[in-house]
Amino acid sequence: MRVVIDACVLYPTVLREIVLGVARADLITPLWSERLLEEWARTAARHGGAVDATLTRGAIAGLAVTFPDANQPADPALEGQLWLPDHGDIHVLATAITARADQIMTLNLRDFPLRELASHRVVAIHPDAALYQLWLEHPDKVSAVVAGVHATAERLSGEVLALRALLKRAKLPRLAKALG
Repeated sequence: MRVVIDACVLYPTVLREIVLGVARADLITPLWSERLLEEWARTAARHGGAVDATLTRGAIAGLAVTFPDANQPADPALEGQLWLPDHGDIHVLATAITARADQIMTLNLRDFPLRELASHRVVAIHPDAALYQLWLEHPDKVSAVVAGVHATAERLSGEVLALRALLKRAKLPRLAKALG
């Protein structure tokens, strides 16, 4: 499944690491554009300052190595032909169309109405729904990815973190319940 990952999914660390983990496990093919990656970097700088901005730029460079075919620039001419409720998200849909994506993974479903996406054969899906579905289809792989991200979060925080609470904070309540 070819999935455009919206910037709002890339910024929260736990959510991003789980999504990229399922991509590393070959359960999805991640796609993005330079503009989406730039949105992620700006959000990190706005919320976390210069240190987060620097870390994000390093992570973006790492993604280019790990997923060399993921960067799919949208056709600028296509953007002018599209409409979405939030004009700032048109580039996400254009990226999905250009990359022949099946899905747009986003936390902002209301910004991607089904009627606007249907003719382009793409659907918007919340990461919780997407990851829950992947867990139903590949429980061992998804569980292993989540366990790895959980262990890393505990190691970095120096604290014991309840898995269910960690996933809920990452906006993954269904997955939390399934794995909890």
